[in-house]
Amino acid sequence: MMKYKTLGRSGLKVSELCLGTMGFGTENGWGADKKISKQIFDTYVNAGGNFLDTANFYTGGTSERFLGDFIAADRDKYVVATKYSLYENKEHVNANGNSRKNMMQSVEASLKRLNTDYIDLLYLHIWDNLTPVDEILRGLDDLIKQGKVLYIGISDTPAWIVSKANTLAELMGWSQFIGLQVEYSLIQRTVERELVPMAQHYNMTVLPWAPLAGGALSGKYLRGERGRIKDTSNRLNERSTNIAREVIAIATELGIDASNVALKWLIQQPVSCIPIVGATKPGQVKENLKCVDITLSYDQMERLQQVSAYDLGFPAAFYKEDAVKKNLFGGFYDLIEHRGFL
Repeated sequence: MMKYKTLGRSGLKVSELCLGTMGFGTENGWGADKKISKQIFDTYVNAGGNFLDTANFYTGGTSERFLGDFIAADRDKYVVATKYSLYENKEHVNANGNSRKNMMQSVEASLKRLNTDYIDLLYLHIWDNLTPVDEILRGLDDLIKQGKVLYIGISDTPAWIVSKANTLAELMGWSQFIGLQVEYSLIQRTVERELVPMAQHYNMTVLPWAPLAGGALSGKYLRGERGRIKDTSNRLNERSTNIAREVIAIATELGIDASNVALKWLIQQPVSCIPIVGATKPGQVKENLKCVDITLSYDQMERLQQVSAYDLGFPAAFYKEDAVKKNLFGGFYDLIEHRGFL
């Protein structure tokens, strides 16, 4: 049965799995039409889900329009997250990026497509490396004061920028980012170097996109099925294939689908983590929802940690060196409780 978590350092209660709606609409060539999208939506909601993720850019706005129609009958029941940054159109240079101007016009367009007065959670979608952090924060805080946005999150942005933003927001009394959306899975764990520990520090919820690595962790590619991943993708290289095999082995032991193991590994991380699960068929949602009713043992988690081990890089790897621990803690390292990812 679906349970709920508070999102980051807020009181907002969201389901432990978020439904990603990037595939609502057929403009991308692989998504679902409105009838199938509604079936996907209903399957998720009937299981207790209330957390919905979309963006201004998805399927040319169709994703937001479909979602707006689906939530209209009981709007306040749902927590709707959308994003700004990616271009609204190609007609002028300010219809994209993180600027206040694009933020305001993008939010207004999203509100119309969603047919709602407010957005529960607004993400900055991708860092543009151009706009000053204070300009972004002031704009987002103004939207909150206007009642058009309730909470804010940030996606695909370097850890140092998010840290600067939340520190500045705390200093100035502005709203802070409570959600961090990043690519995170057993195959893509490098976010554990900086981004995930940062999220722990600021009490942000991590919201992994591509938690199944585009289907690579579902086992379908090992079964010879095809999908949208190219043969040259790192998601299908030797390391990734070995990870998928271990996921399947554990799934076989438990009598469940491989996707349930990959999703539950994320949920059981030492940081608040809510995977974003997308689907183009109702059956995919139904299968993924089963992960909330299982628990991976300590041994199973360790097996997955080991097979998916990655290069920590500097400085995380440096901190783990025996000489560094000895010199830093004077021989007491193993007697001290250590939390988190480092």
